[in-house]
Amino acid sequence: MNTVSERVSHPLAMSHESRQVLVQWLKSNGTRQISEPDARRTLIERYPADLFSEAELQALWDVMKG
Repeated sequence: MNTVSERVSHPLAMSHESRQVLVQWLKSNGTRQISEPDARRTLIERYPADLFSEAELQALWDVMKG
């Protein structure tokens, strides 16, 4: 039996060329920092205007921050 021809490549195996393309893409795009969402802005955008007073919004913000 020829065991070399019977080998099944790993599903995540990549060619050298594919790895180089990935490396180039990561160099170009992979270093961006993902900022954390602003919870206060999320509250303002998610709920209708004037649903919360400024004091209520501040209290919610304080609770969310811990």
